[in-house]
Amino acid sequence: MGNRAAQPVARVATDELLVRIVADAPNETEEQRARDEAPRAFRLDVIDGPAAGAHWVELAPRCQIGSHPRSDLRIADPRVSRFHCEVAIEKDGAHLRDLGSRNGTLLDGVEVRDALLRPGSLIVAGQSTIQFSVGEAAMARPLSTEPRFGVLVGRSIAMREAFALLERAAASKATLLLEGETGTGKSEAAEAVHAASPWRDGPLVIVDCGALAPTLIESELFGHERGAFTGADSRRLGAFEQANGGTLFLDEIGELPLELQPKLLRVLETKRLRRLGGSSDQSVDVRFVAGTHRDLRSDVNEGGFRSDLYFRLAILRVRLPPLRERLDDLPLLARALLDRLSAPADSPLRSPGFAASLARRPWPGNVRELRNFLERTFVYGELGLALVDDHAAPADVAASSARLPFSEARERAILRFEREYLEGLMQEHGGKGGASAAAAAGINRVYLYRLLLRHGLQRPAK
Repeated sequence: MGNRAAQPVARVATDELLVRIVADAPNETEEQRARDEAPRAFRLDVIDGPAAGAHWVELAPRCQIGSHPRSDLRIADPRVSRFHCEVAIEKDGAHLRDLGSRNGTLLDGVEVRDALLRPGSLIVAGQSTIQFSVGEAAMARPLSTEPRFGVLVGRSIAMREAFALLERAAASKATLLLEGETGTGKSEAAEAVHAASPWRDGPLVIVDCGALAPTLIESELFGHERGAFTGADSRRLGAFEQANGGTLFLDEIGELPLELQPKLLRVLETKRLRRLGGSSDQSVDVRFVAGTHRDLRSDVNEGGFRSDLYFRLAILRVRLPPLRERLDDLPLLARALLDRLSAPADSPLRSPGFAASLARRPWPGNVRELRNFLERTFVYGELGLALVDDHAAPADVAASSARLPFSEARERAILRFEREYLEGLMQEHGGKGGASAAAAAGINRVYLYRLLLRHGLQRPAK
């Protein structure tokens, strides 16, 4: 994503290679597999506690449980967090996920972070007990007939489901929240939504909230008048006004300071803003898209994100799956990258053995990491492989990294640090990433669990 603050998009050439794939429409076998994998409807009944008698039953793939009035299944229980947990139907079954709740979530008497449900399972949140049951009706999964959306490509069911939602979102002016891990393509998805929307002739402005100093974000978004602060020598239009008549994409919205969130909420609701140091409001007409790699519901529970802003952002939600959930797309992506690099037909990178090795990697950096890895390996050969070898000598890696762009070398260093730190933490705690390990690391146990999953150091709980 990089440090692209309030600048018109200039698409990177290496991203354009993703649209050069000549892909046929999904065949009947894939369509049949999608029908076979269609999840069944489920029901949740509160059988004990303050909300006994409440229930949820919808032909929808997920249900959010919490005390917030806008939760799918609201439980008015003082020991239940605003966003406590959720039930989500996925490829391998029904998952129960704790959303960073204050008091934890029990499944059949065991505290869990992410676990598979079975018919009749009992979920305990606070003082309330909820029974999970499976219905007979199958939920239809919206699947795009196209194997790509903008520069994003994929034939996997997970990606075609995301494409179908993005296609519908593009036609709407409703606020869109793109969720997904780093490198899954949120920025590219925002560009594609803009290009497919009725506002395609207007500007597309991207602001990376994670790349701006907190003291600059307000001016960057809302602009300022001359003399508003020291160094403000002239009036400056903010990102909202720059994007007027088009699309504004705020990436890493979870990094927005808490004190600025009410001001953003006001602009989204009234379509009016006031520049820093100004005395009058300005009208703006903007299609708003936000992106985050975090679960904002957990941030709401912890007091770091406003619940009213979250619901205003999450009118439309699209999750971009990580690469490990769409390994079927690896050959497609790798082939496109290698074609763009003009790798010869007899290149070792095109061998079945090399392709199989790609599927064995955890890819914490997702498609971006795959692209960078193939480019480095093609250009540098063994040197490129050393940059992703967990056992490479630090001095060698540092010297080799100097040949890369700063942002890419920094990202690689962060991923390496995360993995080495987590491996040491797990070793210190007997291979368990539980509450004691999270406390020692000084982070939320749910966040630690996600980091361990990201680096392939722990499998989802069954």
